[in-house]
Amino acid sequence: MNKCTQLWNNCLTIIRDNVTEDQFNTWFGKIVPVSFNGRELILEVPSQFFYEYIEEWFADIIRASINRVIGPNIQLLYKVSIVQSKPQNDIIIPNQNNSKPNDNPDFDSNLNFKYSFNNYIEGESNKLARCAGINISQHPGDSIFNPFFIYGAPAVGKTHLATAIGLAIRQRFTKKRILYVSAHTFWMQYADSIPHNKMNDFINFYQSIDILIIDDIQELIGKDKIQNVFFHIFSHLIHIGKQVIICSDREPGKLEGMEERLLTRFKMGLTVEIERPEYELRKKILEHKVYQDGLRIPDDVLDFLAKNIRSNVRDLEGSLTSIIARSTFVNENINLELAQKVIGTVVSTAEETDETKMQRIYDVVCSHYKIDTEAIISKARSHNISEARQVAMYLARTKTDISLASIGSIMGKRDHTTVLYSCRNVSNIMDTNPVFAELIHKFERLINQ
Repeated sequence: MNKCTQLWNNCLTIIRDNVTEDQFNTWFGKIVPVSFNGRELILEVPSQFFYEYIEEWFADIIRASINRVIGPNIQLLYKVSIVQSKPQNDIIIPNQNNSKPNDNPDFDSNLNFKYSFNNYIEGESNKLARCAGINISQHPGDSIFNPFFIYGAPAVGKTHLATAIGLAIRQRFTKKRILYVSAHTFWMQYADSIPHNKMNDFINFYQSIDILIIDDIQELIGKDKIQNVFFHIFSHLIHIGKQVIICSDREPGKLEGMEERLLTRFKMGLTVEIERPEYELRKKILEHKVYQDGLRIPDDVLDFLAKNIRSNVRDLEGSLTSIIARSTFVNENINLELAQKVIGTVVSTAEETDETKMQRIYDVVCSHYKIDTEAIISKARSHNISEARQVAMYLARTKTDISLASIGSIMGKRDHTTVLYSCRNVSNIMDTNPVFAELIHKFERLINQ
């Protein structure tokens, strides 16, 4: 055992007496002593998040142990090791931290390097969007997916996916000018160009971009002049074979207040929804975060979070961070009891909850359409039964965590694409038929009782 390792082990003996066993295993078991030259002690940690967290919560105890074991005035340095998980589906994606030189070093793409394909976890709710995104990254501007319009609720991964596409293109095509910009920033730049007589410069700049990623396009609703400018920039880029990626909180047809000619062009390429993450995806996201950050969290805690935090990825990861912070602050082990305190709910398995809700769905729908459950799962295709079946599928998709494939299986061994079609058909009818929409809302209220 070298001197550096021996000194750090002595520090760990002191640290272990001042933290819980769970905290010690989670945070200090992953730290590796690298070198000590008499003045500097270098420790290796598995991630930037790991470094920031121990600096925030354990800096004093680490410093105190070093002072006691080695002496004062020792400089502590950290080396962050980047651990990447194997890309999904055997898709080889370059490591962003080992990137090739970019041929446009002075051009700021505004891309967040944390949002790569390597940590964009695939599930049923985002599979189509992710696959299309990878295709675009390999053939930007040269596919039928142009423009690529991504929509969905807040914090489901739209910005992450759009950025991942940009980063992947940057790796493969180093000469391309890639720009990520929010619609709000785009509008502010436009407004600023007017009093300074730089409108032409503004337009020329955007028409020189090879891959334009514009986020939160709904921010342009009601702003007629900037919509007109964006229309001409957008049309020019598409015409000369440049790639446009647009993110929105709603599909094109629901962007009321947006010029019709823009909406028509938005629909020219591929429009895809990223849905709220299903249970399986939520669990995978938590497992990936724990692995990437070098943490040690009990599986039942991750399972509890995945089953109870259903809104979006941001809330899911934020809940995990809250539990870690609470563990450190109150000096408690990370366990299911602590997770329940922080989240403020009780554990109930997804299978029990979804089974109960599924039975309510059958009861509510069958009562209204005056049929029995056997009719819904049968092969019967009468209008009344078909509508009831589609409504039941829609409610199962929106009110439970059951996957599309599982919904199809329990409703007469149908394919998941049948379920997806049914859900979209019900949603489309709701958009144009307020009486039908109110009926669905009535069903939802009854199911929630």
